[in-house]
Amino acid sequence: MDAQHPPGIDGAAVSQWFSANVPGAGAGPFSFELVGDGRSNLSYRVSNGTSQWVLRRPPLGHLVPTAHDMAREYRVQSAVAHAGFPAPVMQALCEDTEVNEHSFYVMDYCDGVILVDTIPTGFVTTTSWRQMLSARFVETLVALHAIDYVQVDLAGFGRPENYIERQLARWSRQWEHNRTRDLPRMERVISLLSRAIPTSPTPTIVHGDYRLGNIIWDRSEPGRLLAVLDWEMSTIGDPLADLGYTLLWWGEPGDGPRPQTLDFYAQVTSSGGFYSRDEIVHRYARQSGRDVSSIDFYRIFAAYKLAVIFEGLYKRFLDGQTVAAGYEEYDISAPELVEYALDIAAQSSDPRLK
Repeated sequence: MDAQHPPGIDGAAVSQWFSANVPGAGAGPFSFELVGDGRSNLSYRVSNGTSQWVLRRPPLGHLVPTAHDMAREYRVQSAVAHAGFPAPVMQALCEDTEVNEHSFYVMDYCDGVILVDTIPTGFVTTTSWRQMLSARFVETLVALHAIDYVQVDLAGFGRPENYIERQLARWSRQWEHNRTRDLPRMERVISLLSRAIPTSPTPTIVHGDYRLGNIIWDRSEPGRLLAVLDWEMSTIGDPLADLGYTLLWWGEPGDGPRPQTLDFYAQVTSSGGFYSRDEIVHRYARQSGRDVSSIDFYRIFAAYKLAVIFEGLYKRFLDGQTVAAGYEEYDISAPELVEYALDIAAQSSDPRLK
């Protein structure tokens, strides 16, 4: 590994491949910079001095079975972009593991605002702007779920039949693969979900990680959404899984204690002026025409899935296979998310969750 390049990049081999396969890249030289928090698939900003791209590859070390499939990410983003959905423009896919250890792909770099834990000075400063941003956030999710996945050649992208049942089984297997300690209360969550499975609506494309932290907004026109990022958990399945998932990350003023993992990201919408969670659900229901009466189930399911994911991140830290700081804090993530899931069930009016 060239010491001048960040972990996860073989500078010489990737540069050679870039010159040969990325339109307009030229001969280089290329610089590589790790961007994002490095918690899952890794993203690098690549520059030749005049143009920029983003390279995505799997994380270092410990890989969860069936996850981190670069060809799947490349395929789904190409398909939805072709349908007019705001996804990054794909440029090239490398499946030759001799180049850089794992498959990777390259997409256009999109410059804009990503709302992670703070709002940049001068951005969406008024309630009207925040309401507009909230509306566009929901509308974009509805638009994704309205795409005919057969027409965009994604018919074989997932197995939508019995989606929730299969997801529960899959994430249970991943829990056994990721777990670093005994967590008896997790079994309570799994049992609760297994006996309360609702009837899923007609299947759609599911993003799998739809939240503000994966959205790029126009700097000069805050209500304009430029791109939806991080498609690594996308599939064909139950669209309400996306809605339940995004509600976990959406804070409101006056919220009680949340898991630390969620609280960091919920600070943006907790600052006021944005839609409430109920408004998100009602607007989604009105625009999509879907029954959302089982939304608490999907919120619990999302918390369960996140508990498994963050336990995997903590395992990666324990195994010494991380590229960013802060992983040690994930020791509390799974226990907190499990308790949060059980709290949602306790407060729900859905009798199936009792």
